[in-house]
Amino acid sequence: MVALCIQLLTLLVVCAAANENKYITYTFKAWNMGDKPLQEQLAIVYKEMENLKHEQAVMKQKQDAMSQVLPHCPQKPLDTDVELNVTSLQSGQSGNHLVNKWLSEVEDDEGSGDDEFDAGLDPCNHYKALDQAWRATNYTTKRVVCDRSMKWRGWYRLFYRGKTIQMPEKCVKKEMCGTHSPLWLAGGHPRIRDGIVTRKVCGNWKNNCCLFKSHPIQVKACRGNYYVYRFVKPVACHMAYCADINTLVCGRCRKSESCISRDKITWMCRRNKRRVKANVHFFASYPGRISGKVSRIVYRKVYVNQGRAFNSRTGIFRAPVSGVYQFFFSSQTWGGGVTDLWLVVNGYWVAVSHNNVKGPNSVGNLSTYMTTLRKGTRVYVTHNRGRSWANSASNNIVFGGSLLMVRKV
Repeated sequence: MVALCIQLLTLLVVCAAANENKYITYTFKAWNMGDKPLQEQLAIVYKEMENLKHEQAVMKQKQDAMSQVLPHCPQKPLDTDVELNVTSLQSGQSGNHLVNKWLSEVEDDEGSGDDEFDAGLDPCNHYKALDQAWRATNYTTKRVVCDRSMKWRGWYRLFYRGKTIQMPEKCVKKEMCGTHSPLWLAGGHPRIRDGIVTRKVCGNWKNNCCLFKSHPIQVKACRGNYYVYRFVKPVACHMAYCADINTLVCGRCRKSESCISRDKITWMCRRNKRRVKANVHFFASYPGRISGKVSRIVYRKVYVNQGRAFNSRTGIFRAPVSGVYQFFFSSQTWGGGVTDLWLVVNGYWVAVSHNNVKGPNSVGNLSTYMTTLRKGTRVYVTHNRGRSWANSASNNIVFGGSLLMVRKV
């Protein structure tokens, strides 16, 4: 019986040592009392067991005291189906002093990159899908997780139940996203033309949206209204990268649309504005004779129509964008008399090409006009009086123009 108790006591000591990751040296008095009565030996064994329990209690108190000062994170990847014990962020702990101590003592996590993604590959086409529902901003801390335990490698794209989603750009309440201090993106997401950018990451705690300034991450915008992230280990536990549930609508945007939000809460798809370059030019002629009053000359022969703003069937130029334009128009008078051509802008006669010829002479005249127009403005030429002539081999009656610069009006 005594031998069995001693064996059990020895097993307890070994288990305690393994559990606390420490070596325990303990001498049993009962091992040297083989000549004493059985009842006395049992009493000593029980006393030794009580001493061992006391030692275990003291060690547990020391471990709890250390956990309040130093961050504690599991070393193995987290299984979200297993509930983790809270060891770092608890509501009863001190605030700024504890945070500063964590940030000063935490190790610098480098080398989290992946050589595969440093070889010039586009991360928009080479990423890992990160689809974990507990990262959503509407998920509470039923199971507390910590992204510091993750082995982050390369680029990631966030999903929520198979649908694309993105990080929040606004502070997230604590105890959300399946963790104590949710991590959100400070500085906003980039545009496609920005390429890969570096953004700060903040963690909310104790009514301070950026109490925890975690390590910055890299972000890239991709065609198709999604983003890829190069996540790194946060500075401490328990922190986790969030996925904004409000951005699920962005995954339904078309290629010609962008996902926008004014308050970073309500998101919507909006059609992209068509960027028009200053590349609008046209040149047309009338290969025939014109006599008397013609309300609008229809220039049938079009040589240049860059931007397709001139309509050869109507003779009207319609400004495709707001900006500064320059126009020119000409006439060739024959048979004497007065000939007038007017440039008309939205019904207003703004410039004239005037010829006054005596006798059988023929004289030509070219007029120019520069102005600022709003998008949709109509411009054409009217033949008010006189006689003009041209043929297929000459460009005597012409009308043309160019967009010099795009400008808001």
